[in-house]
Amino acid sequence: MNTKQMEYIVSISEENSITKAAAKLYITQSALDQQLIKLEKELGLQLFHRAKNSLKLTEAGQVYVSHAKKMLNIKKEAYLILSDMAEKQAGTLTIGLTPERGIEMFMTVYPDFYKSFPEMTVTPREIHVKRQLEMLRNDTLDIGFVTLSSLPTGGLTFIPITQDNMVLAIPASHPYAKYANPPGKQLAVADLTQFKEDTFVFMFKESTQRTIIDALFEKAGYKPKLILETSSNQTSYSMVKNGLSCSILPDYYTYSDDKVVCFRLPDTPPWQLSAVYKKKRYIGKAANYFIELASEFWRNRKP
Repeated sequence: MNTKQMEYIVSISEENSITKAAAKLYITQSALDQQLIKLEKELGLQLFHRAKNSLKLTEAGQVYVSHAKKMLNIKKEAYLILSDMAEKQAGTLTIGLTPERGIEMFMTVYPDFYKSFPEMTVTPREIHVKRQLEMLRNDTLDIGFVTLSSLPTGGLTFIPITQDNMVLAIPASHPYAKYANPPGKQLAVADLTQFKEDTFVFMFKESTQRTIIDALFEKAGYKPKLILETSSNQTSYSMVKNGLSCSILPDYYTYSDDKVVCFRLPDTPPWQLSAVYKKKRYIGKAANYFIELASEFWRNRKP
């Protein structure tokens, strides 16, 4: 077994296609196909079930890929440690970012990161929280940035950065807006039972944010009239701003705006933003520096 061959097979398993894997690896399809045939002949086992449009791992293939990933990660970690010892700045860094706020942070801090690590190849990936945690555990992300109401256990290290509060946002034209406190004062507390006849826009059902929202309405004793599920808090805020609905979202996404009024919600857990990586994994100087830059950005960023 050689690591290049391992990379080939792992890539095929991730893409379920020799054509897509070859493009990802920058080699010809025929060359990659020959590598697979050669390895299967050497092992005396078929690694993939071959269908017309895709490849699926056999039981033997699952064993091979599982161990290949572990060995490739050991190699990457060893080279990362040695690179740091030699004060080199080259390598790769794959970063998980939540949509919207994550990419906003990345675009702001990357120029400073690049000045210190110009030879580091960085791959930012916009991924929702649950998928990020899964990829971190599977070693397909180096570090991630997630927002959660409670930090899960299970092989991950979390570095708390800052907290948001979940707020009720309503159009300024809404009758309940008269109960809002003046700008500059602490937000008034909203009574959700007063919004049974209103329409709402929320994040999609599987989102971590939605877990908090659904619990709030369960406590209020009714199901809200939902007109839109979205993957964008900015979309939710725009819907409110244009007088189309109400919403519940992190105060990070609320701005000074005379068309929107916000209220605090009682008994809501803080919305914790954290950097995260796999426990006991050596992430290196570059990753730690990126976390420092991201932390500084978010701590200085005010809603």
